[in-house]
Amino acid sequence: MRDGGNACSGLLCRLGEPARSVWAKHDYDTDGWLPLWRHMEDSAAVAGLLWDRWLPVGVRKLIAEALPQGELDARALAVWLAGVHDVGKATPAFACQVDQLADAMRDQGLEMRSRRALGPDRRIAPHGLAGQVLLGEWLEERHGWASARTGQFTVAVGGHHGVPPEHGQIKALYEHEELLRSPGASSEIWRAVQTELLDACAERFGVVERLSDWQRVRLPQPVQVLLTALVIVSDWIASNPDLFPYFPDGASRTDQERLAAAWRGLDLPEPWQAQEPGRSAQELLASRFELPTGAEIRPVQEAAVELAREMETPGLLVLEAPMGEGKTEAALAVAEILAARSGAGGVFFALPTMATGNAMFPRLLNWLDRLPGVAGSRRSVHLAHSKAALNEDFAGLMARTGQVEAVGVDEAETAPRPKPDEQRRAGAELVAHAWLRGRKKAMLASFVAGTIDQLLFAGLKSRHLALRHLAVAGKVVVIDEAHAYDTYMSVYLDRVLAWLGAYRVPVVVLSATLPASRRRELVAAYSGRDGGVTPGVTEAAVPDPYPLLTAVAPGGVPMVRRPQASARSSEVQVERLADSLDVLADRLESELAEGGCALVIRNTVKRVLEAARALRDRFGAENVTVTHSCFVDLDRAGKDKELLRLFGPPEKTDARPSSRHIVVASQVAEQSLDVDFDLLVSDLCPVDLLLQRMGRLHRHRRGPAQRERPERLRNARCLVTGADWTGDVPAPVRGSVAVYGRHALLRSAAVLLPHLDGGSRHPVRLPTDISTLVQNAYGEDPVGPDHWQEAMKTAGERFERHRDDQAERAAVFRLGDVGKPGRPLFGWVAAGVGDTDDSPAGRAQVRDSRDSLEVVVVQRRGDGSLATLPRLEPDSKGRRRAGIELPRDATPTPFAARTAASCGLRLPLQFSGETMDRAIEELEQLYLPNWQGKNSPWLSDQLILALDEDCQTHLAGFVLRYSPSDGLEVTRDADD
Repeated sequence: MRDGGNACSGLLCRLGEPARSVWAKHDYDTDGWLPLWRHMEDSAAVAGLLWDRWLPVGVRKLIAEALPQGELDARALAVWLAGVHDVGKATPAFACQVDQLADAMRDQGLEMRSRRALGPDRRIAPHGLAGQVLLGEWLEERHGWASARTGQFTVAVGGHHGVPPEHGQIKALYEHEELLRSPGASSEIWRAVQTELLDACAERFGVVERLSDWQRVRLPQPVQVLLTALVIVSDWIASNPDLFPYFPDGASRTDQERLAAAWRGLDLPEPWQAQEPGRSAQELLASRFELPTGAEIRPVQEAAVELAREMETPGLLVLEAPMGEGKTEAALAVAEILAARSGAGGVFFALPTMATGNAMFPRLLNWLDRLPGVAGSRRSVHLAHSKAALNEDFAGLMARTGQVEAVGVDEAETAPRPKPDEQRRAGAELVAHAWLRGRKKAMLASFVAGTIDQLLFAGLKSRHLALRHLAVAGKVVVIDEAHAYDTYMSVYLDRVLAWLGAYRVPVVVLSATLPASRRRELVAAYSGRDGGVTPGVTEAAVPDPYPLLTAVAPGGVPMVRRPQASARSSEVQVERLADSLDVLADRLESELAEGGCALVIRNTVKRVLEAARALRDRFGAENVTVTHSCFVDLDRAGKDKELLRLFGPPEKTDARPSSRHIVVASQVAEQSLDVDFDLLVSDLCPVDLLLQRMGRLHRHRRGPAQRERPERLRNARCLVTGADWTGDVPAPVRGSVAVYGRHALLRSAAVLLPHLDGGSRHPVRLPTDISTLVQNAYGEDPVGPDHWQEAMKTAGERFERHRDDQAERAAVFRLGDVGKPGRPLFGWVAAGVGDTDDSPAGRAQVRDSRDSLEVVVVQRRGDGSLATLPRLEPDSKGRRRAGIELPRDATPTPFAARTAASCGLRLPLQFSGETMDRAIEELEQLYLPNWQGKNSPWLSDQLILALDEDCQTHLAGFVLRYSPSDGLEVTRDADD
């Protein structure tokens, strides 16, 4: 074997033959290999390019501020750490693994026992930990560092495989020095080689003269995390043989040729460098969002832009405003300003669900199309949730990307690569870069829309957590629908906000209805200071301020702004409706006598389907539409599209039904859909969610004084059902209690009581009453009549126990708070969850939800053959998706497999707990290795639910029926 290289390279010429013989990489299939010195050079060079061309300015700035010579030191430190990260491979514990390479080292005096002889003790010295120990020894012995100061630097080496070492692991390795250096005569040769490698790296990467100054530095923990993440990314890129070929084939190129070819092959888009827009708020929003000619922006949008410019340091901005006030547009305008001021290189828009993420993605693309520095430039964009590859907008972006083969050494490419698509979704050169589509790297793209889970994972002790932190540290983070997250999720969100504050990441929090106590918690978590308002300016100073803007810098004092509400206002009459299907049908028949469109929202799918059956019997199936969460993905997306077509803004659709029509929906109608109805019937729910539902009522103006609506429905009305209103205390139905808890429902009923009793004399005034209702419902003071108090006290005590239980369980795997500067990250993710991702199991870590089963639904024909579901709509290119043959004994075509995967469905909670095991056992009886193995990336490892020709089946003691009109219906199997 030869050392390789056609000339003495920077490291090579500094090393003797024993050090040159140390190996780092080996391919068992080709017998190709890579010397350690070569991998050190490659990794360091990649780190330098990542620093210069990929890391956002804000990340570089944060690291630089921790070091005496600023960015010069920071770049040198990053390059050096990447260069030495694999020095732990110069140990017997690692080198013994490949016999012929170990023999070459033995020929140079580096004796070692065989892999079998070392046995399981090798696990005590993984090469990352070994490298951390060797680097620490070198700093102490060669440069006089105190042992207490080394760990903050060396942890980037110890943690480069995703988990910083724990103190016990470090201690155990010190007790097994034979794993670092073989005992006997060759021990000193090992030590000399290790020292020679580290000396050479210090000289080659220009840090020899800086080490004396650095030993007095106390690196903040966020900086340690970012350096570790940069080392990980550098290592992953430099470890890819497609980019950095192994020897002997790769030995002929010079350092410069090798690096240039690899960087061209990787072709990473550079980060966005925002320029602060000098325009007025009106001009800014008009230019970014195609406002109609003459349209004026909302006061809250103008105030948000002004506050973003006024903040002394970019920080957290909480924007509370009514539904339909343009909070999304305001957030993106603020993000542009804060990105320019902070050096952020992108934006992450976090939403509650996959459906809301899908709805946001095209809006994000449209914004990027008009964004300076992005429009006409090449930038990376990603949709971050587990079914992103099924989204047609995102699939179009994936199709533009070349076939970059570089994936992380610790993971495999999982998403199939679609064929190039000549249609371009956006004018900007936006790409879903192939290297950034890996499970652990997706969030590293510059612009990302995804579920809130992706952000909460940054607060979960898990492997490669540093990469998640690097991903958010370089962005502006927007958190939408902040009121939608319960105590369990809030435990993670608050910890993430604390770290984001430490990274000085600008954050924009959006909510239509946010309790004051929750606002204070968010502000305190981010700023690191207790208290949520400016001294002398409390919420009580101005009764029930709304809309409301709150801004705070890391470590700072909050600023509060109270913009005027826009001229848009409405009054909603609220009244009780008995919880009877006959009463519901009778009332709707009366209300819709002259036509009109009604929305009926139920709190459970079971209640949705019960109501739909009764209303179809009365009004006809053609006049009743059903939507809820238990549709396969394709049908669910089609439902949303159809609702927008029929009930969207008047300027965007003319297909609104001319005769009466009723939509019966679950909570899926609460968020993100811009739909407009004449009448609302809602189950009793927490008051903030009821206000969200009211946002779908008279959402748009339909003629002067709503004259284009039926005369009877020109005044907005909300009928509240889902409870027995006849007793002394309202009794919510069981399903609603299971979803929301009795405490929240009773407090909601209590604050609504004056409106329920007042009828037309005391409507809910929007937006005026929003803050009053929400603050009272979520406050500590008693609400409701005296004779309700005993029931409310009992419900409240149960709620407190539940909330404490949620917080306690969430804290088990929650990341610790930011430690003191200089304290190493040892044990940072100890007792964590291992690997996690946006799978049902991963999401269950950051959401308080029972495990649920997700299946791919197909149809089994009478002859036993399988096909995609009937009655699926064609795709955007007109290709048939219904009834596609799915061969049992062969791998389905990519289009057929993608169509089948698009019929994913999460089974309801009846299939959790003990029933889940039985359901899995029954589902696994249909095993198709050509589908569920590795041959079909779309269907790999999926459970297949095969329905009969009537789209029914039996599973775990239940009967399942599916239709594109009603979705999945589950009933007990009478024969079970």
